Amino acid sequence: MRDMTEPKIAARTPYVIECEPGTYAWCACGHSKKQPYCDGSHAGTGMVPKVEVLNEARKVAWCGCKHSAKKPFCDGAHRDLPQ
Repeated sequence: MRDMTEPKIAARTPYVIECEPGTYAWCACGHSKKQPYCDGSHAGTGMVPKVEVLNEARKVAWCGCKHSAKKPFCDGAHRDLPQ
């Protein structure tokens, strides 16, 4: 079991993607191989994905650092993370 209190930083920039309407499961733990989306790698971490429903097609800036205050969306928190 990987009990985690802090997520792994998957990227230090957002994942900017043109998304179609639908339901998306954003990876909150940072371990998914299908970033920014969940692939089940959170099992045993104590973390769960954030499910987001998009009602229309739009460009989305998914948080890559996993530290945004507006999860699952980027709020620029990656700029303040220690190197």
